[in-house]
Amino acid sequence: MENKEKEYSGAIVNGFNMIFIVFVLIPLLGVASFLLLPMEAAIAISVVLFIIFVLGFSGYFIQEPNEARVLLFFGRYKGTCRKTGYFWINPFMTVRKVSLRLRNLDIQPIKVNDKVGNPVLIGMVLVWKVKDTYRASFDVDAQSLGSVNSNVLNNFVRIQSDAALREVTGKFAYDSDGKEHEMTLRGGGDEINHMLETKINERLAMAGIEVEEARINYLAYAPEIAAVMLRRQQASAIISAREKIVEGAVSMVKLAIEGLESEGIVKLNDERKASLVSNLLVVLCADEPAQPVISTAAVQE
Repeated sequence: MENKEKEYSGAIVNGFNMIFIVFVLIPLLGVASFLLLPMEAAIAISVVLFIIFVLGFSGYFIQEPNEARVLLFFGRYKGTCRKTGYFWINPFMTVRKVSLRLRNLDIQPIKVNDKVGNPVLIGMVLVWKVKDTYRASFDVDAQSLGSVNSNVLNNFVRIQSDAALREVTGKFAYDSDGKEHEMTLRGGGDEINHMLETKINERLAMAGIEVEEARINYLAYAPEIAAVMLRRQQASAIISAREKIVEGAVSMVKLAIEGLESEGIVKLNDERKASLVSNLLVVLCADEPAQPVISTAAVQE
C-alpha cells in the first residue's frame, strides 16, 4: 500500500530564536526606526514590525521523542514534522499532534468456532503503533482538538483485530485429536502468533497502523462443552498410559520367560507359559498391587 506521508520541507524556526526575535529584536528595531528614520518611514516600519510581533505570539510547539506533527495549510497536507525540540512554525499552519509510541491493547476472550466447529474462548494482547501519520490522520475519522484521538484509533484496532482473530481461529482445531502432524491452536505457538500478526497488519495497513506483536494470551473451550472435552482428554490420556503400560509389561514378561529358560531354572510347556504370562500381565497391568494367593492343595501335598 502506497505511503502518502512526506517530510515537511517548509520553514521551521527554533523556538528560542523566535522568542528572541519577537520580544527583543523587534522592539529594538521599532525604537531604532523612530530614532534614526523620518516619522513617515518609522511609522510604516513600526506597522510591519507590529504585525510580525503579533504573529510571533502563536505557532510555538514542543515535540518529544516518538511524536509527530501533521501540518496543513488551509486544508492542504504539507508534510509531517518528526523533529524533536522547541519550534515555531507559520501560525496559519494547522498542526495535529500524532503519538508514535507503542501502545498495548488487551482483546478480551471472544467465543469463536474452531476448524471442526467446537466453540472456544480465545483472547490476545497486541502491541501496536502509528506508522503512517497521513493515513492515521486522514483515512480514519479520529481528529479531536488538534490531535489524533487515541480512543478512536484504539477502537479501530480492536474491531479489526477481533475480525482477524476470528479468521485465524476458524482455520485451526483447538487440539490435534490424535493427528500429530496437524497444527492446532493449543500447540501452534509462535506460528499461530505470527500468522495472527500478519493478518492484523493486513487489516490495519489502511489506517497507517503497524502491529509489533500479537500473542494469544487466553485459550479454552467454551463453558457449554468444556466438561465433555475434559472427559475426552482424560480418556485419551488414560488410553495412552495403558498403551505404555501394556507395552512395558509384554517386554518384561518376555525377559522373564527367556531368563527362566536360559538359566535352566524351570522347564515350561505351552500351558504353563500361558499361565505365567497371564499372571504376570495381571500383576504388571493392574491398577492396584496384586495380592498373592497360595494354593492349599499344594500345601496339603
